[in-house]
Amino acid sequence: MKSALASLFAGLLFGFGLIVSGMANPEKVLGFLDITGLWDPSLAFVMGGAVLVGLFAFAIARKRALSFLGFNMKVPTHTHIDKRLIIGGLMFGAGWGIAGFCPGPGLVGLGAGEIKAVVFVASMVVGMGIFEMAERMRSGPSF
Repeated sequence: MKSALASLFAGLLFGFGLIVSGMANPEKVLGFLDITGLWDPSLAFVMGGAVLVGLFAFAIARKRALSFLGFNMKVPTHTHIDKRLIIGGLMFGAGWGIAGFCPGPGLVGLGAGEIKAVVFVASMVVGMGIFEMAERMRSGPSF
């Protein structure tokens, strides 16, 4: 129960931060990505702040065995940059540039009842399903 409440609080805080920062507004995101037109650099400060917070948070997390709530720490250890990571990043960026949404803001938009977010999230779920099927085919039959 403690884990579910912590997850709910973290998700609500993250969603609120996306709304306040403008990251949940696809027009603002597309304005940020339009570097040849009317570029809106304000989201660069939002992302820069998030990166700084993340750097400090991960530095602290790597030194701990348990979280502040007493859960086991699960810090990513994989650092290898491979073809799959690069292709996935390019696909993510292309989708972000086309829709103006990435997963977090897409879910915020879905909660707000935006039609564009409904289409985005539905497409995201279908894409996740296709990826899961491809991964199962790639790894071979499981008995």
